[in-house]
Amino acid sequence: MLQEGLKIPKKRIAVLIGEKGKTKKKIERATSTRIIVNSEEGDVIIESEESLNIFNAKPIIQSIGRGFNPSIALRLAEEENMLEIIDITNFSKKSKRDLIRLKARLIGTNGKARKMIEMLTHTEISVYGKTVSIIGEQENTYLAKRAIQNLLQGSKHGNVYGFIERNKSKLDKHL
Repeated sequence: MLQEGLKIPKKRIAVLIGEKGKTKKKIERATSTRIIVNSEEGDVIIESEESLNIFNAKPIIQSIGRGFNPSIALRLAEEENMLEIIDITNFSKKSKRDLIRLKARLIGTNGKARKMIEMLTHTEISVYGKTVSIIGEQENTYLAKRAIQNLLQGSKHGNVYGFIERNKSKLDKHL
C-alpha cells in the first residue's frame, strides 16, 4: 500500500469531508484511493495500491484546500484538466497591506475581474489565503496563469483582457 500526505487549512477540512462523508467518498471512488483525514491538524493521507491514483487524487484535495467547491475540484479527475497554484506573496512586498491590495486587484469590484478572466479563458479561479488557483484545460490554465501574473505585476485590467483575447485567437487557430 502506497501513501502520500499533505496538509490543507483546517477551515477546509469540513468541505473535503462533506456532509456525512459524501465528498470524501466521491473523491475516493473517482481516484481509487482511500483518504484519511486528521481534522485536528489538517493532515490528509492518500492511500492506494497504484501511485498514479495518488497522483490523480492529490490535486483534487489541494484544490479543495485552496478554496474550490468540491464539484469543481472533481473536474481534475478528468485527464484534460489541471491545477495551477500561484503564490501571491511572490508579487507583494511581503506586507499584509500589499497582499490585500493584490488580492483585491485579482478579484475586482464584486468579483468582476476574476469572473472576466474565468469567462475569457474557460477556467475556474479561486483566490484563497496567499494563493490564487486555477482549474481548467492545460492551454486555458496556462493563459489564465499568464494573465494573472500580468495583473499581479501591475498591468491594467483592460490590457490583460486584450492579452487574453489575442492569445485566445492564436490558440483557436492551432485547434
